[in-house]
Amino acid sequence: MRNRIEEIHEKGFNIIAGRQDADFSQPTGYQGPPTLDFNKIKVGAKTLDDAIFKLGSLKKVNPKLADKATVLKAIDTYDIKTMREVSEFFYRVSGIYSRIVRYMAFMYRYDWFVTPYIIDEKYKTNKDLLKKFYGTLKTLDNFAIKKTMGEIALQVLIHGAYYGYEVKTAEGIVLQELPVNYCRSRFNYGKKPAVEFNMKYFDEQFRDTTQRMKILKLFPKEFSKGYVLYKQGKLPPEYSGDTSGWYLLDPKMTVKFTANGEDYPAFISVIPLIIDLDEAQALDKKKTMQRLLKIVVQKMPLDKNGELIFDVEEAQQLHNNAVQMLGRAIGVDVLTTFADVEVEDMDASKAETQSDDLARVERQLYNEAGVSQMQFNTDGNIALEKSILNDEATMYNMLLQFEEFLNELLVPFNNKKKVEFRVQLLTTTIYNYKELAKLYKEQTQLGYSKFLPQIALGQSQSSILANAFFENDVLDLVNVFIPPLMSSTMNGDVLNRVKSEQDGNTNSSGKPGETKDGAGREELPDDQKSEKTIKNRESMS
Repeated sequence: MRNRIEEIHEKGFNIIAGRQDADFSQPTGYQGPPTLDFNKIKVGAKTLDDAIFKLGSLKKVNPKLADKATVLKAIDTYDIKTMREVSEFFYRVSGIYSRIVRYMAFMYRYDWFVTPYIIDEKYKTNKDLLKKFYGTLKTLDNFAIKKTMGEIALQVLIHGAYYGYEVKTAEGIVLQELPVNYCRSRFNYGKKPAVEFNMKYFDEQFRDTTQRMKILKLFPKEFSKGYVLYKQGKLPPEYSGDTSGWYLLDPKMTVKFTANGEDYPAFISVIPLIIDLDEAQALDKKKTMQRLLKIVVQKMPLDKNGELIFDVEEAQQLHNNAVQMLGRAIGVDVLTTFADVEVEDMDASKAETQSDDLARVERQLYNEAGVSQMQFNTDGNIALEKSILNDEATMYNMLLQFEEFLNELLVPFNNKKKVEFRVQLLTTTIYNYKELAKLYKEQTQLGYSKFLPQIALGQSQSSILANAFFENDVLDLVNVFIPPLMSSTMNGDVLNRVKSEQDGNTNSSGKPGETKDGAGREELPDDQKSEKTIKNRESMS
């Protein structure tokens, strides 16, 4: 028996495994069992590497920015530049992060309206009042508030802040976005943040002199003045640890918007959990692939004395035959051995109820973001008003910043002794604008603004006025389209029939005992139903 085992080792047949790549032709003489390298375990032609350090596709794309330790260190050390790079990267590659950021940025519809505050009562009949009023509407229309404010909010949530410079054009005021990594604000000028710009931007981002001069001309003249001072060495560091090149821009022309009062991305704390989720998904995929793998084990028989029945050459031929037969099979390997082979299941007992690890990581991710997961992946008709209200509150401070900036655009139209114009952003969101429009309509019946219902539905104040004038004064539609009769103008028979229908006693055909839709009240929308009603409806279907 000893001689037979030595012969097997001499032939290199300790374990015959894999496809047609087993080598039995190199006898080396028996020097004891071969030394195994447990860092690599060979299974057929495949190598099972350590999966722990290679999980997740994000690390393969960018090992630095997709590293959890790097992100946590940047948050702990307040490394704003790295946090912005991480946020930009995940906005491009992570659907979850991009969805959260865009959801928060474009939640508000940024509907607005202008109110003139007439100080001098004599001025209300002055033609100059209407001229200025239409001027304010034109200025704000040309600024494209809805589009501009949404894009600014998106940049704020990605980078943590938005820096801009007001530029006057023939159409009105536009904001020129400044590179956020070359801007800072350390104090306020009145109510506005004072913005400093580092002139190193032009040297570091544009190496070619000709191109640098062209880019410099695209910026306001103030930047050329600051760049000359920087090249002359007149912009030294202002405090210990500071860098040179910082130039204070005109506070009246600059703007800064933030979501949380800080310059770092608002949802940076969510990214470590996104990395965990990516790794968990990769691990789940590897487990699924592993469950598809099959190994055909053929054990060589021994006689009653424990001696091999087949010699080494015969065992090799049997192994090669099995490999050849299963060569085209997917996920199947062949193992030929003289030893007993047993595979242990590392999972917990299947009788036990196991929690879904991926679902748990996803819940943690959305909890860290502070938004409800059901807003993106709902599994039932459950109302989410409370969660949406919290999200609206999160973005409300930014809405107030936008409103303050827009009022500064109307300063040239104001006259402190006669009239002042104020612009207000409505709290209409993509979720509540229909409800608010209905409430504004009810307020109109009490004598309040006639503008608000239409503005809440998405129309601009100028378009409402233009349509009203064109329809009534030009097309004379007020005499073409006659509104439905009021109860005060109906005769008794018609009034009784309408009242009976409203009470549910008759339908449109005049038959008693049924409403228009049959028996019972009108069905509520899904988002207004209780959970019990929803479950009852689902059990009936």
